[in-house]
Amino acid sequence: MTGRMRISLSTGTLYTLPIRRAMEIARDTGFDGVELIVNQAFQRVNCRQFLSELREILPIHSMHAPFMPLDGWGSPIDSLKRCVELADFVGIPLVNFHPPSWMGFEIRFWRWMYRIQDFQKEIGTDRVIVTLENMPWVGRFKINPHIFANTGKLIEFLQERNLFLTFDCTHMGSGKTNFINDFYQIHDSGRIRNIHFSDYGHGREHLVPGHGILPLTRFLNHLRTTVYDETLTLELSPHEFPRDEGIIRESLVEIREYLVRETAGEPGWE
Repeated sequence: MTGRMRISLSTGTLYTLPIRRAMEIARDTGFDGVELIVNQAFQRVNCRQFLSELREILPIHSMHAPFMPLDGWGSPIDSLKRCVELADFVGIPLVNFHPPSWMGFEIRFWRWMYRIQDFQKEIGTDRVIVTLENMPWVGRFKINPHIFANTGKLIEFLQERNLFLTFDCTHMGSGKTNFINDFYQIHDSGRIRNIHFSDYGHGREHLVPGHGILPLTRFLNHLRTTVYDETLTLELSPHEFPRDEGIIRESLVEIREYLVRETAGEPGWE
């Protein structure tokens, strides 16, 4: 290992709070930076100025393209391209996006993805990496409504189209409790650049570690034996926390300490 991986907090974890407040809490509780979810706060504002101001609070390690329609942002294709342009302007190194939903009939988006030959050259920039996120299995019959549900086909697409991955533990775990083998398959392809970390159980996603059924501590320990030194992003449901900000802060400090403890200890780690 060359050094400790960056521990980031998704602003979606605190989406009931203003983004500035969420970032201040992330800073005060010891996180290295945030993954910024592009949401309604980015409507009808000067986005370049807004992002520049946010970066003064804490580093933004990644930006998550909108996964719901926003005024003035256009289609999923338009919003992804706009995110990359903004990230390049303010110096955010990674933009993540969700794949199309076949159940949602996102045919135009689907066809567009298959027309791209090299995502880093055609969509990304010299300073911005583009990542796709693996998606969950949902409902009573455990259906994955998005394309690339099969790990082998996902890896094949990533390699053929020069696309990287944000590996989401709760999404993969929603279909396979023992998701570590799938992680290793993708890791060995060299395509992972970010990890979304949270628990899953009983049909509920993005739980606090230990509130679900996934082998998360074992997963973190496995990271010690890999050469992964990118970003680990804590992405929890805000419903996991009470309204009391003091308790939220205490919980985040405790979870961050757990993440650092379980991924540290090897030579070269802090």
